[in-house]
Amino acid sequence: MEGPIAAWYTKNTKQDVRRFELAARTVAEHVPLGGSVLEVAPGPGYLAIEIARSGRHVTTLDISKSFVRIARENASRAGVVIDVRHGNVSAMPFAGSSFDFVVCMAAFKNFSDPVGALNEIHRVLRPGGQAAIFDLRNDAARADVDAEVRGMKLSPLNTLLSGWIFRFGLLKRAYTLDAVKRMAAQSVFGRCEVSANGIGFELHLTKDGQQPRA
Repeated sequence: MEGPIAAWYTKNTKQDVRRFELAARTVAEHVPLGGSVLEVAPGPGYLAIEIARSGRHVTTLDISKSFVRIARENASRAGVVIDVRHGNVSAMPFAGSSFDFVVCMAAFKNFSDPVGALNEIHRVLRPGGQAAIFDLRNDAARADVDAEVRGMKLSPLNTLLSGWIFRFGLLKRAYTLDAVKRMAAQSVFGRCEVSANGIGFELHLTKDGQQPRA
């Protein structure tokens, strides 16, 4: 997303703060204070901000130049320090074993090379590090998706537009749980834990090995 579309997305996703707070809590449960977290495809940076507020070091990587600029502005306004980078998740500009945890929210379905992205996530994780991916399920019931959009408390016009985007865009690109399991099995991770969560799924991955003692 670039330009006006990125600005529209930024404005509308801001209404759903609770979703970012819950995801940040999940990350904090797995990463000690001062640990390093990478968020890939962070968009406006709302989740990264919540994670940074919890006392973790946060780096983000997004292919959209508009979102890189917006995320930097949002982090500055929130008074938190986030290392916001521009780049592709399938070829990340980070050394191997750089992060304790990698998180991705609502973007996995957009990756042109999802298995390659998983392999890169594995590469940049430290031994014993974990990753969590949250996204929409292809088999989510349309009625549940419509209810989710209504719960975002958008204006009538944006509710209509968001519902249309979900039905004719996001749902069609999203994966089933079985497809997610197959991609994880094809990646260097080799295995995963995946479960349905409302209209979406949670994918949890662990890199073999143990974290070095502090």
